[in-house]
Amino acid sequence: MLIMVGLAVVMLFPIIVTVTNSLMTESEISYNYDLIGKMVDTAASEEKGTFINLKIIPDWVSFNQYVEVLIHKPVFLQMFWNSVFMVVPIIGGQVLVASLAAYAFAKLRFWGRDKLFLIYVMMMLMPFQVTLVPNYIIAEKLALLNTFSAIILPGIFGAFGVFMLRQFMMHIPFAYIEAARIDGAGQFVIFIKIIIPLVHSGIAALIVLLFVDNWNMVEQPLIFLEDAYKQPLSLYLAQINEGARGVAFAASVLFMAPMVLLFSYTQSYFVEGIQLSGIKG
Repeated sequence: MLIMVGLAVVMLFPIIVTVTNSLMTESEISYNYDLIGKMVDTAASEEKGTFINLKIIPDWVSFNQYVEVLIHKPVFLQMFWNSVFMVVPIIGGQVLVASLAAYAFAKLRFWGRDKLFLIYVMMMLMPFQVTLVPNYIIAEKLALLNTFSAIILPGIFGAFGVFMLRQFMMHIPFAYIEAARIDGAGQFVIFIKIIIPLVHSGIAALIVLLFVDNWNMVEQPLIFLEDAYKQPLSLYLAQINEGARGVAFAASVLFMAPMVLLFSYTQSYFVEGIQLSGIKG
């Protein structure tokens, strides 16, 4: 038990430091992390060393960093909504496409099903950087460069969601589907009223994983979006200069807040989904 608590504290420590430092004044943050200034001060360096002063509790709570980010830097909100406009369609589209494709691979019988699914698995195992050049060429041919569609469309047709939901649907007994067919239900009714309710935990886990993956995307917007005002929030943190450490901490807290809230809300479904529990008798 103590080991688990210790590991939890270690894992949460960077988040705690980020949150608490976002509530410090800029001068306090500069003093704590200005290693170069401390090295210049020879007396202080001989007495205290040249280590940074990693503080958790601020001397004076200040919300100036959040005011600076949310009010004085409108680019933050612009990039925030850019991220929302890209991530939400990707999640919604991939959940729809993946659930339909997974149902076909798991419960429908057609020629070449297993071979086609093997291609999906091979695509999932490929490094992401391998598909960047083909996606760029296709986006250029379709005149989609510097638009959100260049990022949304490849994200919708990802292979991971198909693989994950298929594993869930494989646990659903065929007897459920056969009983629905005897009652006169068609494929669409079976999919909506039987399959989807039975794999809701898998869909919730997929939503969380897709959100974290796409909310943190960096390579795609750097390559496909030339206009800085169209870039997502994940690129904003790298653009903050070293003279605004407090703003960087506040922006980091606001950046990770949606992920923390989403995981907190769907935690039970996420755990169940990752365990691939399927049907419990």
